[in-house]
Amino acid sequence: MPLEMNRNVFITCAVTGSGGTQDKSPHVPRTPEQIADSAIDAAKAGAAVVHCHVRDPKTGVASRKVEYYREVTDRIRDSETDVVLNLTSGMGGDLVFGPPESPLPLTDGTDMASAAERMAHVADCLPEICTLDCGTMNFAEADYVMTNTPGMLRAMGKICTELGVRPEIEAFDTGHLWLAKQLAKEGCIDSPVLVQMCMGIPWGAPDDLTTFLAMVNAMPDDWFFSAFSIGRNEMPFVAAAVLAGGNVRVGLEDNLYLDKGVLATNAQLVEKAARIVGDLGANLLGPAEVREKLALQKRAPR
Repeated sequence: MPLEMNRNVFITCAVTGSGGTQDKSPHVPRTPEQIADSAIDAAKAGAAVVHCHVRDPKTGVASRKVEYYREVTDRIRDSETDVVLNLTSGMGGDLVFGPPESPLPLTDGTDMASAAERMAHVADCLPEICTLDCGTMNFAEADYVMTNTPGMLRAMGKICTELGVRPEIEAFDTGHLWLAKQLAKEGCIDSPVLVQMCMGIPWGAPDDLTTFLAMVNAMPDDWFFSAFSIGRNEMPFVAAAVLAGGNVRVGLEDNLYLDKGVLATNAQLVEKAARIVGDLGANLLGPAEVREKLALQKRAPR
């Protein structure tokens, strides 16, 4: 299909992620207060959506404790900063096998939870959006597998729908879009469908333009998408996503640097992305416009 540039773009800031980046930059937020403050700064810089994981405040290791998510959510809402809140639901599907000669028993780092447990913080905080990692895949780590079975995704998708929370389909490879279409067909997720194309993550879809455009062309016409790449290709993919008709994501989850050797803050990454979007001749959407476009439900502070 012919590509059509998106003239009205929203930026998502992925604030901290779950990777082991906490000791690689002093700007990676760890505590709920730091995560909330960084999200608020990103919103003020132009992000309409903030995508949040949480971490153990002492170690910086990724966590799925409901109380951490509750504190982040309350701090953002109590600040009266208008921003669309997007919480991950990716935690709780981690398999870590032993070495090839002895893969069982599973080793440290394995964390397999039920659909209800993986969605407990979403049910408690009621964000406008939560992610739904739409497939199982290998990562760069030798024996780690991100596990999201079709049955698990059906259950989690139905929980989203019942809660009135819009799932953001995280598509790390082409087959993940195929599965998302099936979930939509079955009514596990409802319209409008939102997809985040996650490019360049080993060993998912590479961030070359051929693969990216193949995924764009596989999208149903009435779906919305955003896209990102990791590391040094984060900003080139801001331009690529807009030119391909989508929205953009930046943030310290995906890239730590503003320029070669220059560590970034989330707000600086958003500001740089906003300049690229503007230089392409597109407009930046605010949170209220994103809610209208995606039929999101904004919840008041508890």
